[in-house]
Amino acid sequence: MSHRELVVLGTASQVPTRHRNHNGYLLRWDGEGLLFDPGEGTQRQMLHAGVSATAVTRICVTHFHGDHCLGLAGVVQRLNLDRVPHPVDCYFPASGSHFFDRLRHASAFHETVELRPRPIAEPGPLAAPGSPFTLEAARLSHPVESFGYRLVEPDGRRMLPERLAALGIAGPDVGRLQREGRLTLPDGRTVGLPEVSEARPGQRFAFVMDTRRCEGVAALADGADLLVIEATFLTADAALAEEYGHLTAAQAARAAAEAGVRTLVLTHFSQRYPDLDAHLTEARAHFDGEIVLATDLAHIPAPPRS
Repeated sequence: MSHRELVVLGTASQVPTRHRNHNGYLLRWDGEGLLFDPGEGTQRQMLHAGVSATAVTRICVTHFHGDHCLGLAGVVQRLNLDRVPHPVDCYFPASGSHFFDRLRHASAFHETVELRPRPIAEPGPLAAPGSPFTLEAARLSHPVESFGYRLVEPDGRRMLPERLAALGIAGPDVGRLQREGRLTLPDGRTVGLPEVSEARPGQRFAFVMDTRRCEGVAALADGADLLVIEATFLTADAALAEEYGHLTAAQAARAAAEAGVRTLVLTHFSQRYPDLDAHLTEARAHFDGEIVLATDLAHIPAPPRS
């Protein structure tokens, strides 16, 4: 059975607060664990959230501002201390390779894990060996180079038990039909896969951090079942958002509505807003789907399949 959820490790932008740790998000996707933007304190938040080091199979950094990457050093060393048995792919903007190298080797430790750097020079598909999904990056609009991420599961088909039963198809014949696309019955009739199944759209996840509104936001969010997106400011501070390369809650919600998103997760809140009721009010004015205001240590399930 698939297990897909977002584990929120931190929700603060730039400055942590008493109740918000720096950024950090772990996406559990069946057997994979994608750790996004591990800010300072991520290793300890993983402990509180029940996330083991062995759960991490990929690390995705959007950009190299401290609240999105300063926890990388601790996470890398924890992976090695726990002797994680699988390779871990690390994605990050190629222009920040020197920052990645410094964080990776920030102090002395014994390397036991195969850490595979995968710097991103251009938007597009990313190498994701062994994964049951495709991983893509899109360029965002921020004062330093930044990329958002998009995970896409291939479309499939769902078998319809009542149609299979009506044709007397059972046991190994079901698997053969799925593999080969057609099956010859004992009476000579040929049954095609579309006759006993229906299309099952693959699920999509998008991760959009520090950015202004831009084409990359729309490309990442398009048709996402679950969109995690920054909502650093409110509309009253839209000028600040534009100046520093961020989104307001209203802008994030409009982007989600235009992209046909199913579940919208708002996060990366400025310390100037101790209360987030206004973020929810602004977002609801533009998006009528499910809205979640991310809180530290929350577990947010992926929505059921369409």
